Amino acid sequence: MELDRAQKELLTIRDFIRWASSRFNENRLCFGHGTDNARDEAERLILNALHLQSECCDDLLDSRLTADERKLLSVVIATRVHDRIPAAYINGKTWFAGLEFKVDERALIPRSPLAEVVEQGFQPWIDPNNVKRVLDLCTGGGCIGIASAVYLPDSEVHLSDISEDALQLARINVDAHQLADRVSLFQSDLYAALNVDVKYDVIVSNPPYVDQDDFDSMPPEYRHEPELGLRAGRDGLDIVKRILVEAADFLTPDGILLAEVGNSAAALEKLYPAVPFTWLELARGGHGVFVFSKRELEQYF
Repeated sequence: MELDRAQKELLTIRDFIRWASSRFNENRLCFGHGTDNARDEAERLILNALHLQSECCDDLLDSRLTADERKLLSVVIATRVHDRIPAAYINGKTWFAGLEFKVDERALIPRSPLAEVVEQGFQPWIDPNNVKRVLDLCTGGGCIGIASAVYLPDSEVHLSDISEDALQLARINVDAHQLADRVSLFQSDLYAALNVDVKYDVIVSNPPYVDQDDFDSMPPEYRHEPELGLRAGRDGLDIVKRILVEAADFLTPDGILLAEVGNSAAALEKLYPAVPFTWLELARGGHGVFVFSKRELEQYF
């Protein structure tokens, strides 16, 4: 009945954004996949369903909808509320580092604070002019590596992931950004299938780092994402430990490793109490991103 009333009584885009926001808050949805509040989530979902850009003028929000459009929006909103599917999966796309990417349940929805570092060409940790080759470990749908190729137009980028499904999605995104000439894909368990004779100026990674307690308490929205891309053992460090131990072998002499470990940062420092971690302070927020030089990796790991 609620959907029937919505279709009859809500007339404009703005009406539906307001109504969806109320329903999202009422049902205590989780917003952690590109938005952080009900209003932004509703706007992104509704404008996408109507094939409108998010920056469309405010006056357009008062446009009246057709009966078919009202029915469509009611269904889309109900799907978000009742199935708890993140808006990005419903839309089939999202934005990362100012770029549009196709997303689906083969890989995590891009949301890493590493976007800010990529947009800066990995400055000040390395001179962008000296970055000729980048490795994106645990690439998922390819967003970090592809964005690196866009912001470093003279670089070669390798995307690596253990998941064949994720790499199929990454290939779609590589082709969509017309980067097949500079971006290569490798199915590999971290470094296992990579050529150790190929050295990288930057290794960047947003690996699985969710510990068991956090995984068990995750809201339903996260259950739509592949578990392989989230969970990393009891303490969340199963993958990052391996990344740290082997990274130096794949870096150039002045190369760097950047990785995100989120809430597992404290556990990582506890595991390596003698290691002076450098944690990035990011203007747009986010936490748990560290950087090491090749020399530091050789010294401490």
